[in-house]
Amino acid sequence: MSRVGKTPIKLLEGVSVNISNNLVEVSGKLGKLSLVYKDVVSVKRDGDFIIVTPADDSKIARINWGTIQRRIANMVSDVTNGVNVNLEMVGVGYRANVQGNKINLQLGFSHDVVYDLPSGITAKSDKPTSLVISGFDRQLVGQVAAEIREYRKPEPYKGKGIIRNGEFVLRKEGKKK
Repeated sequence: MSRVGKTPIKLLEGVSVNISNNLVEVSGKLGKLSLVYKDVVSVKRDGDFIIVTPADDSKIARINWGTIQRRIANMVSDVTNGVNVNLEMVGVGYRANVQGNKINLQLGFSHDVVYDLPSGITAKSDKPTSLVISGFDRQLVGQVAAEIREYRKPEPYKGKGIIRNGEFVLRKEGKKK
């Protein structure tokens, strides 16, 4: 039994939910998100709560029960509070500059890397070596952060690269004489 799936989802103030035909639409002050789920779980609204239950005792129903519950809970939270991902650039000359909906990255290449932000995503750079990516869609914010991080992954010897906030970079020992 899923302990995560058993927990009812409390609807926050200002959030409206529409459930119909295996589709959950959540809208709030920041935007609107939708999720299509399989027939193996059922989603019902009970007052100020959303309850997710498995449709039967199959293995696939138990697998999807907690997943669908967490995804809906994240959607409810995200349309109210939003999502932020902090990136840190470590390395000599590594910088980020935000200009409108473009991010200009200087990452030690012979040219600057220009990244176009998709709609619904904003970025700001308080310091030249830090970048904050914000939005209301958790999947899209994470995807943008992953694409930016792909330009310079952290390397294990000097620790240079683009690092997510809280990420641990395993450091290796260099050559010995």
